[in-house]
Amino acid sequence: MKKILVAVLTLLTMVLFSACGANNNAGNTPPPEQKPETTAEKPENPTPENPSAPGTHKILVAYYSRVGDNYEVGVIQKGNTAIMAEMIAEKTGGTLFEIKPVKEYPAGYKECTDVAKQEQAEKARPEIATKVENFNEYDVIFLGYPIWWSDFPMIIYSFLEQNDFNGKTIIPFCTSAGEYMTGKELQIPQIAKGSAIAQGLGIKGKECQENPNGVREQVVYWINGLGY
Repeated sequence: MKKILVAVLTLLTMVLFSACGANNNAGNTPPPEQKPETTAEKPENPTPENPSAPGTHKILVAYYSRVGDNYEVGVIQKGNTAIMAEMIAEKTGGTLFEIKPVKEYPAGYKECTDVAKQEQAEKARPEIATKVENFNEYDVIFLGYPIWWSDFPMIIYSFLEQNDFNGKTIIPFCTSAGEYMTGKELQIPQIAKGSAIAQGLGIKGKECQENPNGVREQVVYWINGLGY
């Protein structure tokens, strides 16, 4: 009987000791929604090692854009993608470069879509009339284009294949009938060998004409998120 009583008292003592220890530990641990304070200080100015540091990248904003009769907006004098490209160049300080075809696409919307579809079926590589000076000096390339038949215009393939993108980061942006990218942009590193790709932005084409201020807000938010 005495042995049983001693065993019970010993067990009770152990339980009470464990409970006190748990309460003491809880008092020293911050709640999940809080973080322990740190004395580490952030540098006042970005260093060259910081990829977001101003001036550490040479940026090119290359784009193809089309004027004439466009979907939902009628005849335009400045292309939807061109408007977006200018906003990006203004925000980043990048060099603006227009990818111009030797043979212009038809001004009529229906005629242009027919040509675009034929080029896609033939895997055409339209000749480019313009050339980037000192292309090797750029390490970040914003690449803009409209979406044609759920793909890039074939002249974008020409641009990707004719330049050396090894070690460069490509950041796609596009305009289309909807605010989205098609997923084709994920294949860019397979075409531009040695390149990396960053998060792109798709904008509804008519918004560039009808609500440029709203588009600018989206562009600025996107670029800030990228760190450029």
